[in-house]
Order: sequence, then C-alpha cells, then structure tokens
Amino acid sequence: MASSLTSASTGTPGPEKTFLGHPRGLANLFMTEMWERYSFYGMRALLVLYLATNVADGGLGMNDATAVAIYSVYNAMVYLLALPGGWLGDRLWGARKAVAVAGVIIMTGHFLLAVPAQISFFIGLAFIAVGSGVLKANISTMVGHLYPDKNDSRRDGGFTIFYMGINLGAFVAPLTIGWVGQKVSWHLGFAMAGVGMAIGLLFFFLGFRNLNPESSRVPAPLDAAERSAVLKKALIWLGVAAAAYAIIGLAGVFTIDWALWPLTILGLALPAWYLLRVKRDKDLDEVERSRMSAYVWFFVAAAAFWAIYDQSGSTLSLFAKNNTESTLFGFAFPESWFQSLNPLFVMALAPVFAWVWVALAKRSKEPSTLTKFSFGLVLIGASFGVMMLAQGAAGDAKVTPMWLVSVYLIQTVGELTLSPVGLSLTTKLAPQKYASQMMGVWFLAVTAGNSVVALLQLIGTPTDTQGWFASLGALAAVAGVAIFMYRKKVQPLMGGVH
Repeated sequence: MASSLTSASTGTPGPEKTFLGHPRGLANLFMTEMWERYSFYGMRALLVLYLATNVADGGLGMNDATAVAIYSVYNAMVYLLALPGGWLGDRLWGARKAVAVAGVIIMTGHFLLAVPAQISFFIGLAFIAVGSGVLKANISTMVGHLYPDKNDSRRDGGFTIFYMGINLGAFVAPLTIGWVGQKVSWHLGFAMAGVGMAIGLLFFFLGFRNLNPESSRVPAPLDAAERSAVLKKALIWLGVAAAAYAIIGLAGVFTIDWALWPLTILGLALPAWYLLRVKRDKDLDEVERSRMSAYVWFFVAAAAFWAIYDQSGSTLSLFAKNNTESTLFGFAFPESWFQSLNPLFVMALAPVFAWVWVALAKRSKEPSTLTKFSFGLVLIGASFGVMMLAQGAAGDAKVTPMWLVSVYLIQTVGELTLSPVGLSLTTKLAPQKYASQMMGVWFLAVTAGNSVVALLQLIGTPTDTQGWFASLGALAAVAGVAIFMYRKKVQPLMGGVH
C-alpha cells in the first residue's frame, strides 16, 4: 500500500502523491471501509449461529426459520437505511460528516451486542443497521468524488481497489471474530467487532486532508422551513410506531413476527416506490430520466442476484453447521470460517478481472454492463444448482466442505461481474440532485432481495430442501438470460454512459 509520486492527471502543477496510481484519499477510504467491513462481517458470521444455538450453549435458542428471517430482515434494513443515509449526506450533513457520525453509531451498536442481555442485543442490531446504512451510501459517494471526471479511466479501477478493502476486512473477520465467538465467548466476539470499527474511525479522521473538498459540501441543503417539516413528519411517524407497539406490548400479544412482518413489507414496497419517485421528478432533464429508465433494469437484476448471494450468512451457514464436515485434511475449524471463502476468492480474482476488463476495452471487446450483469445472474443461479446437489448428497450424513467451497467460488465469479461494476455505474447514471441518494437506491436492491427471502421464511418455506435451492437458482438463471436478450434495447437509454 505504499504511495508513489506521479504527474498529476488533473492539470495541477507539480507532482501529486497517489495511492497505486489513484488519488491518495482512496487509501484512507480503503482503510476505513476495510475495518468497518471487518466489524460488519465478523458480527454477521456469528449472527445466525448465535440465534440458532441452544440457550444452554450461550445462544438465543431460536429455530432455524426464525433465525434466517431475523438475519434477512436485519440485512435488508442495513441496506434500506442507506437511502435515508444518502439523504442525510445530500441534504443535511454532507458525505464526510455522515460517515463520521455513522461510524460512532456502528461502534456503539457492536459494544451493545457484547452485553449479555437479549434487549441489549436487539438494540445493538438496530444501531448497526442505522449506522451501516448511513455509512455505506456516503463512503461510496466519497470514492466517486475522488474522480471528478465521470469518464476518468481510473474510475472503475478505483472502485475495484475500494472493493478489495471491503473483502480484506470480510476475509479476516470470520477467522478472528468467528473463532473467538464460537470457541471462547459469543459476546467477546461481538466486542471485537466494536474495536474494529473504532480502528476504522481512526483512519478516517486522520485522512481528512486527503479527501476531495466536495465530500464536505452539502449538495442540496435544507432551508429552515424544510427542516421544520422533516422534523415534524419524523416525530409523527415515530409517535405512531411507538403507540402501536405500546398497545401490542400491553395487550401481551407481541412476538418477533410483529417486528419482522412490517419491516419485510417495507423492504419490498419502498424500493419500488422510490425508483418511481426519482424517475418522475420534474427537476430531471431528458437525459437523466432516460438513464433512470435504464437503471431500473440493473436494479431488478441486482435484486435477484442478492436474494441468493446474501444467503451465504444464513441458509449456507446453517448448512455448514448441520450438514457439512467442519474438518479438512485433518484440520478442524468452526463453521463461521466458511464465511471467509468468498472474500478470499474476491481478493484472488478481482485483480484478474480488473486486468481483463482493461485489456478487452483496449481491443474494443469489453462486454457491456448488461452482459456482465446477465452473466452474474446465470452464475449465481448455477451456484444454487450445486447447492441442490449438495443437499441431496447430505442425506443423514455430513458432506465434504468442498461442496461449499465450490459454491462460494462460483458466486464470487458472478459477484465480480456485477457488484463493482454496479457501484461505479450508479455514480455515472445518478442525477446530480440524487448523487448520494442513488447509492442508497443501489443498496435497496439488496434490501429487496433479502426481503423476499425473509417473506418466504415468514410464510413457512423450508430452506433445507433441494426444492429451495433448485427453484431460486432456476429463477436467477432465467432472469440472466432474459436480460442478455434485451440488452440492446437498454443501452441507448443510458445517455452515453458505458
């Protein structure tokens, strides 16, 4: 990660310090995101296992279906809250302040998980969801600010390097936090996640001078009347929710479903409503509206992808616990370690993919973004085809870990054709009015995908069957083929963005 000296490419006189040929601020954002992801994925590697572990063994003793539903709703809320998180960056704080506040909230949430009390645990989950939503929308926008020219050839490469930071943190987290949580103490593992976020905040604060000043600017600040109206609406909705749950609680009928059902429905309805709202905004010019029409295709593709991909920490984690040997070549390991496979493969393959895209672009042979998306969907569908076979092979005995290794490898290749490209494309297609908020819209695709899984769990669909893996895998593959067939109709809508 050593810096180098190169000539400035922006016209500024004299040498410019860079990070691997990119603006130096990328290094600070890389380290901040790496440690934030360390805390996030470390906790997530433990979440379903902790929820489904017997009370006598330190867990919460929930059944698998409830554990998967809680995991999916929590994950959906993390990304749903990226939308108001982006709004805070655009209208109230600016991206830099939003990230700083969010990091403190996340850190507090992880330390609340470390308290051995169920009420503290769920409050901590809420804190992490809120903080992660605000941070995710704004830190990705800050990466985009480092490249003022949207056609800067380094832009996609910068997002790929940033993506490597995410996966470095995600790789180390299950190996350390996962091991401590499962082998020593669940709550000590959660505390380690809090320490990780604290380290990320330190790197962020130390790197302020390397960030683009644009990150401190509020693009569309609220005036006094708007602030008053927003505060009034927020208090009204908060009051309604508090009153409703107070009545339910006093009636003695509250169960976890009273929280899961409303959040699941919200996770499905809000993405559709918000996409329609942005597309119909009269402040958008003709080109921006056309780009939003194209973006809907990418959004639907991404939602289908994440519905399967994010089960790595839920249904696949439970498959690892219940149906997979936790030894390989005589070496025993905790089930949470499987969560390190995907980021390991990403770190190994991401540089290869980055090189391939550049090489193909020089020859004018790089696949279009829609083609990459369709390929990612077909691969994620194929990964669940492998899981269908693994579920059938399990029977009454546990299968070799190589089944899950194969699944994670296939999913990683699919991810690398879709996720980094999607992040970069969102910043390119985003209307100026919705710069940070559009990053939140991108993450709403994850919300929609996870909400579908949560809904299926709430209505009683079993996830430990061949039918579960076969049906979802087939739907994803068919969607990928359909998008490929219609790609030439979408490209003209992108307003010159490639």
